[in-house]
Amino acid sequence: MNDLVAKLNNEWQNLTPVEVLSQAVELFGSGLTLASSLGSEDQVLSHMLNKVSDIGDVFVLDTGRLNNETYDVLSNSQKEFSLNYRIFYPESQAIESYVMTHGVNAFYDDVALRKLCCEIRKVKPLQRALSGYKAWITGIRRAQSVTRMSAELVEWDDAYQMIKVNPLVMWSKKQVWTYIKDHKVPYNALHDLGFASIGCAPCTRAIEAGEDERAGRWWWESPEHKECGLHVKGSS
Repeated sequence: MNDLVAKLNNEWQNLTPVEVLSQAVELFGSGLTLASSLGSEDQVLSHMLNKVSDIGDVFVLDTGRLNNETYDVLSNSQKEFSLNYRIFYPESQAIESYVMTHGVNAFYDDVALRKLCCEIRKVKPLQRALSGYKAWITGIRRAQSVTRMSAELVEWDDAYQMIKVNPLVMWSKKQVWTYIKDHKVPYNALHDLGFASIGCAPCTRAIEAGEDERAGRWWWESPEHKECGLHVKGSS
């Protein structure tokens, strides 16, 4: 797989994100799915995928603690795009056990408990969402945070044993928003309130001037912890 990843990075490095998606659809067909948090990058990718694929597949992880604005953009996107939206939820028994044992907002108290919450609400549902697929698309950009600066256009995802494609990896925040405005892409209203990266409501805040784009995620933790476990850096 390392050879395939290297080959694709070499062949696709000068393509536009739309062209990368088109090539990925041609290569992986129905074995390709887009992960969407319904944030700005994923909305751009959904619009692009809708342009190049008649079988575009998108999955959303509903953690049970999303903002109303996030549900609004999901509803609008389902109306706007002819994509196959799959919604995945955490197992209720696991949530109940976590809350009864640790408390409803235990993630504020300890990094390990926060990661356990993410494991239940995101990582486990992600495993189900990716089951049976060959490759997945994400909205990762290098400019988002220090934890993503080494991301590549195409990577081998050790955790899920599949190809990961990051078509916007080299894009800036300005490029993302120019695309959204030019193409009238539906987006989360929280972005207009200073939310650069949007996750669960209790774990997301607006960012301050000069902060990196993911500073509002788990803002009480140090930067090296600011991932939920969905994107584990593997060998490529």
